[in-house]
Amino acid sequence: MDTLDARRASIRTRIESIRSALGSRGFSALVVPSSDPHLSEYLPDHWRGREFFSGFTGSVGTLIVTPDFAGVWVDSRYWTQAEGQLSGTGIELMKVPGAASTAHVDWLAERLPRGAAVAVDGSVLALAAARQLASTLAARGIDLVTDHDLLNDVWPDRPGLPAAPVFEHIAPFAPTPRSEKIAAVRAAMRAAGATHHFVSTLDDIAWLTNLRGADVQYNPVFLAHLLLDDGQATLFVGEGKVNDALKSRLAADGVGLAPYGRAAAALAALTSDASVLIDPRRVAFGLRQAIARDVAVIETINPSTLAKSRKTASEVHHIRQAMEQDGAALAEFFAWFEAALGHETITELTIDEHIGAARARRPGYVCPSFATIAGFNANGALPHYRATDEAHATICMRGTVGDGLLLIDSGGQYEYGTTDITRVVPVGNTTAEQRRDFTLVLKGMIALSRAKFPRGTRGPMLDTIARAPIWAAGADFGHGTGHGVGYFLNVHEGPHGITPHLAPEPQTAMEPGMVTSNEPGLYRPGKWGVRIENLVLNVPAETTEFGEFLQFETLTLCPIDTRLVETSLMTPDELRWLDAYHVEVSRRVGPHLKGAAAAWLEARTRPIAG
Repeated sequence: MDTLDARRASIRTRIESIRSALGSRGFSALVVPSSDPHLSEYLPDHWRGREFFSGFTGSVGTLIVTPDFAGVWVDSRYWTQAEGQLSGTGIELMKVPGAASTAHVDWLAERLPRGAAVAVDGSVLALAAARQLASTLAARGIDLVTDHDLLNDVWPDRPGLPAAPVFEHIAPFAPTPRSEKIAAVRAAMRAAGATHHFVSTLDDIAWLTNLRGADVQYNPVFLAHLLLDDGQATLFVGEGKVNDALKSRLAADGVGLAPYGRAAAALAALTSDASVLIDPRRVAFGLRQAIARDVAVIETINPSTLAKSRKTASEVHHIRQAMEQDGAALAEFFAWFEAALGHETITELTIDEHIGAARARRPGYVCPSFATIAGFNANGALPHYRATDEAHATICMRGTVGDGLLLIDSGGQYEYGTTDITRVVPVGNTTAEQRRDFTLVLKGMIALSRAKFPRGTRGPMLDTIARAPIWAAGADFGHGTGHGVGYFLNVHEGPHGITPHLAPEPQTAMEPGMVTSNEPGLYRPGKWGVRIENLVLNVPAETTEFGEFLQFETLTLCPIDTRLVETSLMTPDELRWLDAYHVEVSRRVGPHLKGAAAAWLEARTRPIAG
């Protein structure tokens, strides 16, 4: 039996163990979301149950197992990946139209009989999702059971909780003291009429306390909950993760420590004269259930979520520095890559190794901000592709070079900023259709880069600006155009974004200081994919009789490969924008380079407009 067959057999055995547990407990179905008690995007191994039992490694998806069915619900970003990984496992791929789809909820309600019971671990189920699931099932006479983690019964050697130490994010890179941040959140808490505020989202906690960690891959955060009242802040964190010196500094700022597992008990201990603010989209159902019925609950967005999305002037200064260093690392990488083509064996895995090494040579670099996506030709058509030892493409071998497009989506965590960039470069010969697709995506990216819009415009409303040139050619892409980005925090940060999958609600309003990605794409399954991504910053544009207007400052500093641009499809204004961008890249990145990297930068930033 080869490795692939062994993996498929193992998945089938795991699914059967779930079915056995369902039968012994009288459940009709088990729902396994891609989540943890903090509703994180990237999960510690302990909560990666959906991946362990299905074999699907994408970051988003829901596994449902019944006595005679198993399926994983995923949106279009993962259809091709899931189809390959689920093949032969007996688990069906269930395609859903969008990231916020509730198709799996409707499927359960339609398929299960009245009186059935659906199990899901309430400690990892978002409150809003739990309410929708319970309401939909109850309307069909189906019970939802949330007080047991069934995976514990069937997951031998389940990984424990991470134990990495917590460290302090200090000035000058953390320019605002935690005491000031906590005071501001307390003021918002009181304004909402709350005596307490409970926070579970790890990036909110890290930002609010000026602490960082390494419990979650790619995100410098740590497992914790936080409970604020008018005079005290209690950080529920694993014992031994905070050293005595840091513990003393926290105490001086009114932050005490308690065991990680005591958060629910602390909520249960709130008395009837308390009122607690929670964010229903950022707290797990199980923790909400711990609050007594006679305690007033105020549901609104975490004040810290809004505050940390609006970077301060000092933070923006450091982010610009991070972009220069990241641009220098990428120049070194691309200089190596172009020189090595045809002279070394280069695979998609090689790309990841070299780009990581280039960033690691830069000051203040900590780790990647997500798993590098290096996709050659057909693999580039998978928006969330990741090369593995078992499955990856070879770009060239010594003496030979393949033809086509190489898409590289990567990013870094620096002590003074978080980066995320996608570039597509030619390898060997490219076709007119490939260059046309690249140019269409570039036109969309430039259109959004040049946009001016009223302050407070809902982020989702801007999505069509980037899509319009692509739509005009009869094409589209399945993911959003942009996501918020944290400051030495999560590379995907709410509440704002530029995507049709995000409701145009008040908290998605574009405000000065917000950092967002600008990454339209165009993908031809089985052939190639194009995505061009810069990070942009909301900055003031002008004030007129119609109010304040914002525009984008492009933060990312790396050449866009003009060898793939069909200038006949570009307007003069678009070509001028591209040349002006390259002038800025050269001006700011050039001083950090020498030798081959400096020569590469000079060659790739030459004017295209003529």
